[in-house]
Amino acid sequence: MSLHDQQIVMLALLVLGLCAGLASGYPVAFVIGGVALLVAGLGTLLGSFDPGFLQALPNRLFDTLTSQTLLAVPLFVFMGVMLERSQLAEALLTRVAALFGQKRGGLVVAVIVVGAILAASTGIVGATVVTMGLIALPVMLRAGYDPRLATGAIAASGTLGQIIPPSIVLVLLGDQLGHAYQRAQLAQGNFAPDTVSVGDLFAGALLPGLGLVALYLAYALWTAWRHPARAPALPGATRPSLGELARDVLPALALVVLVLGSILGGFATPTEAAAVGALGATGFAALRGGLSLGRIHEVARETAKVSAMVFAILFGAALFTLVFRGYGGDALVHELLSGLPGGRTGAIIAVMAVMFLLGFVLDFIEIIFIVVPIVAPVLFMLGVDPVWLGVMMAVNLQTSFLTPPFGFALFYLRGVAPPAIPTTAIYRGVLPFIALQLLMLAILGAVPELATWLPDALRD
Repeated sequence: MSLHDQQIVMLALLVLGLCAGLASGYPVAFVIGGVALLVAGLGTLLGSFDPGFLQALPNRLFDTLTSQTLLAVPLFVFMGVMLERSQLAEALLTRVAALFGQKRGGLVVAVIVVGAILAASTGIVGATVVTMGLIALPVMLRAGYDPRLATGAIAASGTLGQIIPPSIVLVLLGDQLGHAYQRAQLAQGNFAPDTVSVGDLFAGALLPGLGLVALYLAYALWTAWRHPARAPALPGATRPSLGELARDVLPALALVVLVLGSILGGFATPTEAAAVGALGATGFAALRGGLSLGRIHEVARETAKVSAMVFAILFGAALFTLVFRGYGGDALVHELLSGLPGGRTGAIIAVMAVMFLLGFVLDFIEIIFIVVPIVAPVLFMLGVDPVWLGVMMAVNLQTSFLTPPFGFALFYLRGVAPPAIPTTAIYRGVLPFIALQLLMLAILGAVPELATWLPDALRD
């Protein structure tokens, strides 16, 4: 067997080992790194792998630990958890539901609007879905809402935090795409490479995110008009006063302005804005009497758990990528994507299809850290715009929270939904919203300016 054939076999073993490890339920970070080490060791014994590739690992890990971009991750997590644990999100949902509930389909509209506001102020899918599932779902069911419509709207609205900035998905994508874009430029002979900033991705994702909200609202209103019995008005609903709205809605809107406005206006980097958001969420919690030493300890502990999970997966993915490249996997992927019919368009469609299918069985973090470093440099060398690609990936990854059997938003909602609602109703309820997400992906593919116009305008 030739060296090239041996490397193909080892690459296949690497991918199959990864799939088997993930299916076993073993911690993801250990699976990714452990499988990579085992296959690298086997290849070293057989003479098909150069262990010198692993010498770059310490530098990779050091770059990750000192990354100013990734520092935004724990700060955004802290902000989101603080908003959820201090019941600011609960108060927001209650007031908006009372505002729209008097109209047919109003509760669905309220859920979508609150999901968008929480997305722009927290970006935490689990917290949003659980909060709306505990508060809005019982009210919707008592009002006679179709369980499929109610659960689908709650699960889908909770995922808006993955596309509407500030988003942890965009932060992680910005880090990975930035490195991939620089590698692609260096490979093409550009030794003064440009970079992709998280701020550009935030700006690029804003219009598609709002477009997705508009699609959700259009579907909700159409359903209420077409099938009135599925989305009736809330009987006995009273319109909240302006003072109540200001007290419960303004804090979340203020955070949106502080965080997103400072980034888009060029006043702060995403990391600096994340720090402002974390401080702002703490301040609003204190003003509402929801702050204590115990609450701070609880929020800090949850932030540490989530951040540790993210960085552990990142370390494992860095090792996996090095081993994959050591076996010539990057050259193989380049050959496969470049040889697809349709050229650049065919390559993009293939990558989007693979990421969508992986979303059925993998978390978005795993897809970002495993797939993006492999395929992104190839797409960049084919001339794909980095901001547009990042937003396309973010919209695509959003579906991973809704696609069964391992959609995390489905798990979160199943955990708080009444036992009378069957799991099949939740699965059927999210199907129209998955279709809307894919529709937005297609629109974005046909009109790239939706993602590129605002970043270009802000730079000018």
